[in-house]
Amino acid sequence: MNIAFKSTHLSLESTERRTILVAGGAGFLGSHLCDQLLHDGHKVICVDNFSTGRMDNLWHLLRFDTFSFIRHDIISSIDVPVDEIYNLACPASPPHYQADPIHTMKTCVFGSLNLLELAARHQARIFQASTSEVYGDPLVHPQPESYWGNVNSFGPRSCYDEGKRSAETLFRDFHVKYGVDIRIARIFNTYGPRMRPDDGRVVSNFIVQALKGQDITVYGDGSQSRSFCYVDDLIKGFLRLMGDQTAIHTPVNLGNPVEFTVRELAEQIVSMTGSSSKIVYRQLPIDDPRQRRPDITVAKRELGWEPSVALADGLKSTVSYFERQLVRPSGELVEVA
Repeated sequence: MNIAFKSTHLSLESTERRTILVAGGAGFLGSHLCDQLLHDGHKVICVDNFSTGRMDNLWHLLRFDTFSFIRHDIISSIDVPVDEIYNLACPASPPHYQADPIHTMKTCVFGSLNLLELAARHQARIFQASTSEVYGDPLVHPQPESYWGNVNSFGPRSCYDEGKRSAETLFRDFHVKYGVDIRIARIFNTYGPRMRPDDGRVVSNFIVQALKGQDITVYGDGSQSRSFCYVDDLIKGFLRLMGDQTAIHTPVNLGNPVEFTVRELAEQIVSMTGSSSKIVYRQLPIDDPRQRRPDITVAKRELGWEPSVALADGLKSTVSYFERQLVRPSGELVEVA
């Protein structure tokens, strides 16, 4: 375990300050979560191994004396005193989690086990970032939490899908056997600033291709549907779920129930960027879901949460972010690692 840095500058006071560990805190969602927790006055310990997280997502947090960072892979145990834990530590896009599927599975299973043991040791509340992928290629639409899913356990996506399903099982068992206070969010497609240009997911792919004037690559005929939740909305859902005093110990869908086809998304991004890109169609990858939309009845009823950022507004912020990421002073469009 290697402590990389701890800031000693800006201090925030809070009568309810908690020490919160965010595993995967240098990633897309994790860094936004760190932002909000620090803003709310908490002490944040960010843990990341930089498999997909980036230091660029953390530099602005160094001004807080309530922020510290540990470079660590959660497949190995960790012991620091904490009040809450957020487990966001796992690559979430197919190119990244398929690059080392065995490590992905270890992250989901061993990583969850290590963090659950940490939670049990310190009587900490713990949050699991699960995924809509547990529903696989669903036969029920939209997908409620009660749906058991249609998942291929032997396909190229299974390291992630089955890993997350296994993590949910571990969370339940630790709650039942040891009384650990668990919270599980099944996250649907999310987008926003700090996605990597090489993320491999549909929103980042389309924006990068449009900004570079490249062909927009749509897999399949583009009729497959997705719902897209802006990152700020999702982080609010995380905090509502963790802060809920009725203690929901079963999975909760968090996502935007407004549905778009992949073709509609591509056309909207081309129009918004003023790109000359053409939409081209390629063969659909194995096990790619045809429909994906959350039933958020539980989140609305129990948490009073639903997303408020329209896709057009969220895409504007996301496009602006990628423009800054991809443009050098010369004006040349390049990918930034």
